[in-house]
Amino acid sequence: MLALSTDSLRGYGLNRIFQIVKDAGFDGIDLAMDPRNFDTMNADYIAALSEQVGIPVLSVSAPIHSNSRNIKLAVDIAKKTGARIVVVQPPKFFDYKFISWMKNEIPKMRQKENISIALENAPSKSFFGIIPEHAMGNILDLKKFKHACIDTARLGKRKEDVIRVYGTLKKYLVCVHLSNLRAGTPYAPPEKGVVALESFLTKLKQDQFPGVISMKINGKFLHAGDEDKLMKSLADQKLFYDTYFTNVKIMKSAEDADPEEGASASDTTPAAHDQNQAQ
Repeated sequence: MLALSTDSLRGYGLNRIFQIVKDAGFDGIDLAMDPRNFDTMNADYIAALSEQVGIPVLSVSAPIHSNSRNIKLAVDIAKKTGARIVVVQPPKFFDYKFISWMKNEIPKMRQKENISIALENAPSKSFFGIIPEHAMGNILDLKKFKHACIDTARLGKRKEDVIRVYGTLKKYLVCVHLSNLRAGTPYAPPEKGVVALESFLTKLKQDQFPGVISMKINGKFLHAGDEDKLMKSLADQKLFYDTYFTNVKIMKSAEDADPEEGASASDTTPAAHDQNQAQ
C-alpha cells in the first residue's frame, strides 16, 4: 500500500493534504502528528476527515520528540481511523524513564489494541560526535523491538546498505518511509540520490511485503505551493513506485512453475513504466 506522509506537504491545511493525496492516486495517508498543528493531534477530526474525503489513514507517525502521552494519542488516532500501524521515534539517550516505559508498556499496548507499534531507525545525530542522541535507534534495537519501520534517508545518512538492513529486519518490518539522500540532503525524491531504492522496492515486491510504503519527501522537492508542479511531482513519485513495486511481476520458482509454462531464470521482472498497469 502506497501512502504519502502528511509531513511532505507541511504548510497546507490537513483537509487540503488529504484531498491532494487522493487526487494524486495514492492508496492512503501516513499521518505525521505535529504538536504545532492541532488538527494532526485530533483523533475525531482526522477520522471524520478521512471519511469525508474518502481516503484511508494507513499509518500514524508519532511526533519526533515524543512521550508516553503522544504515543497513547497516536494509538487512539489509529483506532478511530482504522489504521493498523503506529510508528514511534527512538527516545532520547538519557531519557531513562521513557526508555523503560517504551520497553515495558508498548508490548502490552500492542496486545491490548491489536495494533502494530513500530520503532523507526534513529537520525544520525550525536553528542560531541561520540554519544548517540537517541537510544534504541540502531538496527539491532529495532530487531529487539519486534516491530520495525525503516527510514531510507536516515540509512543513507549513516551510509548503511538498505538491502542488508532489510535482510536483518525483514521478519519485523511493517512500514517504510521512502525517500533518498541527494548531495547530503535527506528526504529527496526516491529516484534522485545515493540509496538504491529501485532494487529495494523490487525486493519488497519479490518478498510480497504486506505493510505500508510511505513517501516522505521534503516539500521543496515536490514544488509544494505550486499546484501544477506539485501534482506532476506526485505523479512522478507514484510512477516510480508503480514501476519498481506495483508492476513488478513475481515469477514462479522452478519447483512451483507449471511444467507447460517452464521456469524463469529470474525471480522478478519489472513491467513497463505504464501507469495504466497500476493495481
